[in-house]
Amino acid sequence: MSAETINTTELGDKIVKVIKTIYDPEIPVDVYELGLIYDVFVNEDHEVKILMTLTTPNCPVAESLPQEVEDKVKSIKMVKDAEVEITFDPPWSQELMSEEAKLELGML
Repeated sequence: MSAETINTTELGDKIVKVIKTIYDPEIPVDVYELGLIYDVFVNEDHEVKILMTLTTPNCPVAESLPQEVEDKVKSIKMVKDAEVEITFDPPWSQELMSEEAKLELGML
């Protein structure tokens, strides 16, 4: 395993940690545990692409939440650039939430 692979994995972990500090303003659970982050891609140039969704297309934070994710990920020293792509395919559902999130919201 090359050092580059370890760095990319390590960077991926840092990105997830940062994403876990971002909360949906209507739900007391971070966007990662809510299942809003579908994928995080990191290339060798440390450019990050995040595929995320929102709870609904009419989400009141549809503009600000993806921007907050992008800005916070860009603030990581090792990240050269970050882009958030919003998708509604597949649409978000409560099944995408982690056990932790369901517990927090009293759904278990």
